[in-house]
Amino acid sequence: MRLSRFFLPILKENPREAEIVSHRLMLRAGMIRQQAAGSFSWLPLGKRVLDKVCQIIREEQNRAGAQEILMPTIQSAELWRESGRYDDYGKEMLRIIDRHERDMLYGPTNEEMVTDIFRSYVRSYKDLPLNLYHIQWKFRDEVRPRFGVMRSREFLMKDAYSFDLDFEGAKAAYNRMFVAYLRTFSRMGLQAIPMRAETGPIGGDLSHEFIILASTGESAVFCHKNFLDLPVPGPETDFSDDAAIGNIVKEWTTPYAATDEMHDEAVWSEVSEGDRLSARGIEVGHIFHFGTKYSKPMKASVTGPDGKEHFVSMGSYGIGPSRLIAAIIEASHDENGIIWPESVTPFDIALINMKTGDAECDRVCEDLYAKLGAAGRDVLYDDTDQRAGGKFATADLIGLPWQVIVGPRGVAAGEVEVKNRVTGERENMSIEGVVARFGSSV
Repeated sequence: MRLSRFFLPILKENPREAEIVSHRLMLRAGMIRQQAAGSFSWLPLGKRVLDKVCQIIREEQNRAGAQEILMPTIQSAELWRESGRYDDYGKEMLRIIDRHERDMLYGPTNEEMVTDIFRSYVRSYKDLPLNLYHIQWKFRDEVRPRFGVMRSREFLMKDAYSFDLDFEGAKAAYNRMFVAYLRTFSRMGLQAIPMRAETGPIGGDLSHEFIILASTGESAVFCHKNFLDLPVPGPETDFSDDAAIGNIVKEWTTPYAATDEMHDEAVWSEVSEGDRLSARGIEVGHIFHFGTKYSKPMKASVTGPDGKEHFVSMGSYGIGPSRLIAAIIEASHDENGIIWPESVTPFDIALINMKTGDAECDRVCEDLYAKLGAAGRDVLYDDTDQRAGGKFATADLIGLPWQVIVGPRGVAAGEVEVKNRVTGERENMSIEGVVARFGSSV
């Protein structure tokens, strides 16, 4: 993509309304625009990152055996009355009356709707286990939306829902999602620590939050330092092996880890002082097991191998892709801007023409742009007539992992400069060397 044709509304000054780093940088980098309190438009740069994040989530959900569907944003209040949650959920639920005087709501979550889908089609234990997920916009009428997309009213959510015959099957489903989450966050360059958590309005008796450590985190967290060295399961992980998956979960839940709400000072005192890690954390995922909380009142049952009817045992599993992007920025930035992990970067390379209009600089840039694109690299080519300092500032702000800098002096010597955004290291390379370096690792 040529920057001269790319919609990238950079802000030079820090927006007054931005209280935290991610909100400030997302606005400055032209990723989002606030439309109302807690409501944002995603602009091209932000949408590219959002798509990358969603793709990783999809791949890991699919790998773990979940199947993607898509449910509506507007739901019937009758389903929520069946479960008993309509009056209990609180003011965060946006309630709507349509033109036919029917009670509707903008879904804050989808347990009721997916349970209705399940009970309409599944009759036998032979059709279990089943896990259905979707990636859809949600709305929760937060009394005080803040921190940009970190705590907005409208947000994108991946929510998955598992259905099993009994607790043992449901626990296995829970474990599969647990491991899938470890892999998902690791692929995005994040070190997520699972912590026992409260279930909140969704309900249930087994719950973990996945927390990344960041100085700007919302809550205090306490964990054993062993978490920093635990190996994340690799792509060879066999999600059909319940015992092996269970062992991974056991390894990741044995050391102490708790958010402030669940912190037990007595247990914490038993952890040796040198092994304690107290920090701030950001929640990036939350998983629940809640048994028959929804299947029983909504009569979602299957015939078991004993010939009797069994209310299915359920769980739900959430990741907020829009919130997750803010968390990535909180964990990966410097004073100059965002530093994207390569797996979710909006473009792989910033190609910077330091002297647009110079015949040789233009020629080399066009050549690199074509060859890197043909090699499968996503390149943002700064072909604007902005001054060199402004181009460097833009490239640092939007945080692409690599910058290839083409200037008259280097071109005359047959070289370009390559900058690593993470380390700041610079290296002079031949033009052919750049193509070999970035083309060979696609």
